[in-house]
Amino acid sequence: MSYKNVLFEEQNGIATLTFNRPKSLNALNSQLITEVSAILDEVGENEDIRVLVLTGAGEKAFVAGADITEIATLNPVQARHFSKQGHMVMDKLQDLPIPAIAAVNGFALGGGLEIALSCDFIYASENAKFGLPEINLGIIPGFGGTQRLARIVGKNLAREMIFTGKMIDAAEAERKGIVNRVVGADQLMDEVKKTAGAMAAKGKVSLGAAKQSVNDGMNVDLASGCEIEINAFALCLASEDAKEGTTAFLEKRTPNFKASRKG
Repeated sequence: MSYKNVLFEEQNGIATLTFNRPKSLNALNSQLITEVSAILDEVGENEDIRVLVLTGAGEKAFVAGADITEIATLNPVQARHFSKQGHMVMDKLQDLPIPAIAAVNGFALGGGLEIALSCDFIYASENAKFGLPEINLGIIPGFGGTQRLARIVGKNLAREMIFTGKMIDAAEAERKGIVNRVVGADQLMDEVKKTAGAMAAKGKVSLGAAKQSVNDGMNVDLASGCEIEINAFALCLASEDAKEGTTAFLEKRTPNFKASRKG
């Protein structure tokens, strides 16, 4: 299927979704969000895809935020629908049964940062910039920024970024725990694909269980989180991947994981 605002390709189990509106710094509009939603549905159902990478077209931006020309015309009812639409996509991204990596190659502002925060982790180029500048427009983040950022950096730092709307560079984002790794712009996709390839070689069942255990455990107390882990561990041991992994270890060979996520 072809898309107007995004590019999508898959190779060796790694899918790459590229936001493709470089003339507007890949700003999010309703059509782009709808296209991303459809792609995430496809990715979630495709057993051949083991890792998803998200990045932006051009050298300037991952996603520089929402399309201001569109949101400036919204009435409250339309604004609620737009925000709800964005939240649904962020939830789909967060809940994918496979790892998702944000490869941030420039501005990740507003909705762009919210997309990146919905991924499992972020690699960034040295020229990347991060922020939630909505306060400068008289509005607030609408795609989960007030919630996900605070869960990563803590309430105080999140408040400072959201209340001032200031941008931070890649190095500071790494220090604050927003970004896992910062590399040169010409190395970004190579490093992301290297990590994606390492994860793609793991078992689908265990990757999905690990991701779900971390995500679900973040929203409950420690005892409940440990119970989530216990149940996920038991389910993993029942999978063909667990049998292959343990057998390969004992036979001193590389495992060949083939189990389906769907059992």
